[in-house]
Amino acid sequence: MKNSYRFFENRDCQYYPCHEGLEDFNCLFCYCPLYSREHCPGRPEYKEINGRRVKICSNCTFPHKPENYDAIIQFLK
Repeated sequence: MKNSYRFFENRDCQYYPCHEGLEDFNCLFCYCPLYSREHCPGRPEYKEINGRRVKICSNCTFPHKPENYDAIIQFLK
């Protein structure tokens, strides 16, 4: 699956890996397309900042796991 339409890994990126502990790291969804969704399959944290509820995904690895490609596409449909 290396560098197919479902998977891309950029080991030359200055931020690689942006999350530790993943064996196969999918960079295809570097910026999570589900960030704007209220309900997503990942495990975001929420924090109150200046009276606003802010979604924080820095500890979420859901979009970087290759096996989650289909689930992300389904959420985007």
